[in-house]
Amino acid sequence: MSRPIQVLIDPAAIAHNYRRMKALAPKAKVYAVTKADGYGHGLARVVAALPEADGFALLEVDWAIGLREAGVTQPILLLEGVFSADEMRLASHHALTVAVHEERALAWLETLVLPKPLDVYVKLNTGMNRLGFVADTAAAVVARLQACANVASITLMTHFATADDPDRGIAMQLARFDAAVAGLDLPMTLANSAATFDFPDVHRDWVRPGVALYGATPFAHRSAASLGLIAAMSLQSEIIGVQMLQAGDAVGYAAAFTAPEPMRIGIVACGYADGYPRHAPTGTPILVGGVRTRLLGRVSMDMLAVDLSDVPQAQIGTPVELWGKGLPIDEVAAAAGTIGYELMCAIAPRVQVKTL
Repeated sequence: MSRPIQVLIDPAAIAHNYRRMKALAPKAKVYAVTKADGYGHGLARVVAALPEADGFALLEVDWAIGLREAGVTQPILLLEGVFSADEMRLASHHALTVAVHEERALAWLETLVLPKPLDVYVKLNTGMNRLGFVADTAAAVVARLQACANVASITLMTHFATADDPDRGIAMQLARFDAAVAGLDLPMTLANSAATFDFPDVHRDWVRPGVALYGATPFAHRSAASLGLIAAMSLQSEIIGVQMLQAGDAVGYAAAFTAPEPMRIGIVACGYADGYPRHAPTGTPILVGGVRTRLLGRVSMDMLAVDLSDVPQAQIGTPVELWGKGLPIDEVAAAAGTIGYELMCAIAPRVQVKTL
C-alpha cells in the first residue's frame, strides 16, 4: 500500500470559480491565470476544466506552446513577455500574446523578421515597481508599436499593488494609469482577483483573476466562502500512529510541545517534504475524521502530530484533511504566517495528485 498522503483536485470547483469571476465582470473577458502550473493544481487539469475560458495567462513559452499543441485556440498571454529573440519568434509562430514591458522587447519587435504579427500587451508601471514602462511614456511606447509591422494589436496593462487592502485601495495607481493612457483608445486589462471583486470600474476589457479561480481568497480578512468561491485543492492523509502522553512528555524535534496533562496524540503522514509549512506552529487547525483539532509541536520532514483529545474515535487509518473543502487553505496559511498562494504552489512532487 502506498503512503496515504494525496492531493485531490476538483475541476468542477475551478469551473465554478471561473463562472463566479465572469458574473462579477459581465462586460469583460476573463483570463484564467494559470502560472505556477495552475497555482499548483496542474496546468493541464485547469485548462481542461475551463474549455469555455476566454483566454489563459501564464509565464513560460514552452508551456504555452504545449497548450497550443494540445489544441487550445483561445488567447494565451505571456505575463512576463519573452526572454530572447528566439522566444519572440516562437511566440509569433504559435500565435501567443506577449506582454511588452522593457526596451529590449520593443527593439525585437521593431527589428526581427517574424512569421506573423503579434498581439502585444504594453505593461505600464503605475506604482507596483516590478515590471513595466514608466506610465508617462505610454503614448511614446504605443506610437512605436503602432508603427511596427510585427504588431497586430495593442492592449494596455497594469497591475495593482494594494487592491486587496481596503485602507489603501487603487486610487493612486488608477489615476496614474488613466492620465498616462488618456486619448489612446485601446483595450485595457487592469484587474486581478481582488480588483475584480471590489473595483468594477477597472474591469475594462479583460480581467485577470488568479488565486480566486482555485477557491482561495485574495483578501486577509474575507473568507473564500464569503466570496462565493469553492476550494479546488484538498491535501489529505491519514493517522499512521497513536501515542499516549503523560503530563510533561514532549512531542517531536526540539521538544517544541510539552503535554500539560495526559493526552492522546496522532501521527499524520505529512511533513514539510510534502509541502506542508515547516513553520506552522502548535495550534494550526487540522481536520481529523471531520473534527477540527490542532497541530502539536514541530512539523517534521515526513510527519506531524495532532491533538486527539477531542477525537476519541480516531485511530490508525482515520482520514486527515490538512486543507481543502472542510478546512480553508487560507486559515492554515494564516496560522503559519503565510498566504494560501504559497501553500498551493508548494506541494512536493512525491505527493500523488488525483483528479475528482
